[in-house]
Amino acid sequence: MSNPYENDIAMQPEAVLAQLKNPLPESLKTLKLHEYDRIVLTGMGSSDYGLIPIERALIAKGYPVWRVDAGRLLDMPNLVTEKTLLWMTSQSGMSGEIVALLKEGNRPKTLIGLTNDENSTLGKSADILITLKSGDEATVSSKSYLNTLIAGYRTLALLLGEDEQRICAAVTDTLGDIRRLVQEKEAVARFADTLFTSARPRVAYIATGSYASSALTGALITKEASKVSAEGFIGGEFRHGPLETSGQGMLAVLLGKAGDETLERLATELLANGTDVVTIGERPFAASALLPISAGHELSQLLCGFIYIEHLTVALARHNGFIAGQFLYGQKITVAV
Repeated sequence: MSNPYENDIAMQPEAVLAQLKNPLPESLKTLKLHEYDRIVLTGMGSSDYGLIPIERALIAKGYPVWRVDAGRLLDMPNLVTEKTLLWMTSQSGMSGEIVALLKEGNRPKTLIGLTNDENSTLGKSADILITLKSGDEATVSSKSYLNTLIAGYRTLALLLGEDEQRICAAVTDTLGDIRRLVQEKEAVARFADTLFTSARPRVAYIATGSYASSALTGALITKEASKVSAEGFIGGEFRHGPLETSGQGMLAVLLGKAGDETLERLATELLANGTDVVTIGERPFAASALLPISAGHELSQLLCGFIYIEHLTVALARHNGFIAGQFLYGQKITVAV
């Protein structure tokens, strides 16, 4: 029987369509990024991680960019100056750290707010408001995270003077895959089954490039939705200590561009030490198992790959004896700082 979290997962194609039909503010086209002394990207949890592709793209263009989670930004408010472009993402628009920054932090030259609630604190404070249009969400982020990625890529295109309709077209072309994947719940079942033959089941999501957003968010929602120990890592940082936790009882989920040498080597080593390894991508790293996604636009791959992760959290929750997505100690909107 489905629960509210699984229902949200199933509703993602409709949420994606709503985002694609949502026009972006014309004012984004008039911003001149070179007129700002810096660009600061901030959010909490998946709202922060969803900005990783934006951070990478802006840095590649030579802009001075800081992606700092809102909790850290509260601790160093002088990072924001009167000449800063501040991009805040909060699905609720009411996260405790975001609200505190808006009340106590330095006022930037321009504040871009990306949120699902235009009447939230962030929605009302933004100079330029971008809405997610993901609809109500019962528990762990699913619809809102996918729409955060889409809205982020669309906004980035306008800021860089590019055609955001190319982004929309790429996602539209992927809708068939999204509709299919939200139904393929059993694709991940064997990995959850194997993991729970161990006395110490644990999950590591390891990614390179923009796919790091999926690794970090994947670890977050795995803990939230299934109560299974999970961590996310960007590339080689897994070797600096966490590698010692690998072996029997670990499921390593690898995400990155096909042929990535870092992940190829890591997959070989992890398979040799008894780690269960699966690739989410076009083809497997080394001899790992594969959860396939089609070649195509980076955003399309992020969207499709993340649906596998969502299904995995549901399967893990069931093995762990919990209702997937049900909060035990927290809540959907974290207002405490």
